[in-house]
Parts: sequence; C-alpha cells; structure tokens
Amino acid sequence: MPHSDIQYTKLRWLLTIAGLVLYVVDIWTDIGLALKYFQEKQYVWTGLTLMFVLAGLLVTQIFSYAWYRDDMNHVLRNPEGRASVAGMSEGGLVALHLFGVGIFTRYYHLLRKGFKVVWTKTNSYTLEQRRDVHHNLFCLATDLSMLKLFETFLESVPQLLLQLYIVLGHDESSVLQYLSMVFSFFNIAWALVDYRRCLRRSLPQIREMPSGLPTAMYLMYKICTITTHILSYSLLLILSIYSTVALTFLWLLGTTWAHFLQTNFCSSKGLELLYRAVIGVILTFTFFNVKGQDTKVAMIFYYIFHSCINLMAPLLLVLLRPELHTGTFLLTVSCLIFGGSLLGLVSLVVYYTLLHPRGKWREADEVDGMGKETNGMTKIRNFLQP
Repeated sequence: MPHSDIQYTKLRWLLTIAGLVLYVVDIWTDIGLALKYFQEKQYVWTGLTLMFVLAGLLVTQIFSYAWYRDDMNHVLRNPEGRASVAGMSEGGLVALHLFGVGIFTRYYHLLRKGFKVVWTKTNSYTLEQRRDVHHNLFCLATDLSMLKLFETFLESVPQLLLQLYIVLGHDESSVLQYLSMVFSFFNIAWALVDYRRCLRRSLPQIREMPSGLPTAMYLMYKICTITTHILSYSLLLILSIYSTVALTFLWLLGTTWAHFLQTNFCSSKGLELLYRAVIGVILTFTFFNVKGQDTKVAMIFYYIFHSCINLMAPLLLVLLRPELHTGTFLLTVSCLIFGGSLLGLVSLVVYYTLLHPRGKWREADEVDGMGKETNGMTKIRNFLQP
C-alpha cells in the first residue's frame, strides 16, 4: 500500500483517547502512592515518587512549549506571521504550560481535528488535500508521541524501578504499589509502539511499520529488554544503594554519546543539551538510533554490555548478600531476568532480520504535494529513530 494512502482512521482516533486515559491514570496512581507514603511517614519514598512525576511533567512542558514557539516562527507552518499558533497567543501558551497542561492541549487539538476528519463526511477535499490533511494529523500525533516517549522514560520507567526496589528490597507491598507498577508497565508498552508507528507514518520516505506480527515482535523485544534491565538495576540497588552511582555513570555515558554524535534536534543550544540529557536516560534502559544512522555495531555492543549486567546482578546478590532473600526469591527473579533477556534478544534478531520494513518509498516531489518539508517533519527526521 502506498505510504501516501495511509489515513488517520477512526480506530487511530479512539486509540488516542485510550492513550490519554492511560497517561492520566498512570500519573494519578503515582500521585496516590506518594500520598500513601507521606501518610506512612516514608518521606524518602514520597520525595522520589513525586520527583519522577514532576520530572516527566516538567520536561514535556518545556519541549511542548518550545515546539509551539518553533511552529509560530516557522514560515511554512505560519506563513502569515500570526502571533498565535493552534488558536493560542504566546501568553496563553506560556500560561498553559506553566500550569502543566501543555500536553493535554495537544491531545485536545489532535482529537478535535481528527474528529472533523474521521467522523464527519465531506466531499469538499481533493485527493491531494485529503492526503495532506491526514499527513498533518499524523505529524501532530508524532509530536505527541515524542512527548509521551520523554514522559515514559523520565516518569514511568524510573517509577517502575523505584517501586520494584521497594517491594523486593524492603518487603513493603500494597495494592496501590502494584497498580502503579502495572500502569507504568502498560504506559511503557503503549508509548513504545505508538511512537514507532506514528514516526514511520509521518515520514513520507519511510516504509510504515506493518501491524500484526512485526508490531508484536518489536514490542516483545523492547518490553523484554527494558524490564530485564529494570529488574537487574533493582537487584543492584538491593545489593547496595551506592549502585545509584553506577546508574548515574550509565546515564552520563548515554548523554556523552549523544553529545559526541552532535544531535541537532532543538532550535537552541540550551534545549539541545537538555535533549541529550534525556537521551542519556533513555539509553540507560534501551537502545535507540540517536541520529537515524546505521548503528548495527553500536547496538551489538550495547546489548552485549547490558547482557553482562543482567548476568552479573543476580550472581552478585547471591555471592555478596545471600542473607537478603530466600532461594525461591532469587531463583524466580533470576529466571525472569535470564529468560526475559534471551526472549528479548531473540525477538530483536527475528524482528530486524525478517520483519523490519526495509528500503524507502520513492522520494516525493513538488508535484506530489509532499516535497514541502514542514518544520514538524524536520523535527521528526532529527529525533530518535527506531
């Protein structure tokens, strides 16, 4: 099917609502958990739980506002030079993002525009205009999926690590903790697949990601590798709280790697440094192609290194702190780590050797109406590539 024939469907619109609900529930379960810790006078857990929530919210608001500003100043997105974007003035944008509802504003505009396209019938569009409208909807969805990816790795992933550490290392568990971990897990899975599918659909020269087995295999690869990393990190934290130094070192390695590659995603130097720091967090838990280049060798080294960590964490806990838990606990967690690592790596190999979309669609030209690259598309091209 030609890439240009891909449409923003009713199912896609409904899935956007599902993603919004999952995002809100994930945050509110974490806030409820922080309140529970506060009532129990567990102030360290309270502070860390809230810190991850605020980190995700703050970074997404910063980038959301910056992208709105870029759209306002871009000649193709704002050819008339209006002092507003998406119906909002600059002052309105500042206020919305200061109150932390910038991402909800993006959800509102995407759902409103998508509703007009997919739920109301109109014959006023030509084929070319309809193609542009659907492509613009996917660009809006991709912007949103980028922000969700930031939020996931700054909030959901470290939150899952923290709660696992508390449950496994301190024998403290509650229904709210398990709810928080479950929703964090589903939010991670949703963000990964949604980002990948939106990204590939919004770039006209890239083949889309097929649904079905390829999507399931990609999700299996990502979820297995990320969760085994989180389990391994939680065991290292149980072994010694000073393992946070090692995690900080891994973050610095990822940030340095992004800096070495000279990423050019943002319109200002300060934002670019923040972006590279976020990339460092993401690379601590999973591999992404930072600049859309051939990274087969880098990926191989990355997963060899992290496989060593996955093997080392349970062994160190057995050798150095055998008194912490029973043999059943260690056996269960070790099997999850080893089995998950193997399944994740096998899924990775199967996906990239047999199921990964290869090649590119014909480059569009001005006659197609797709040769005019918008600021949003430029941003997408420079973002993390699957």
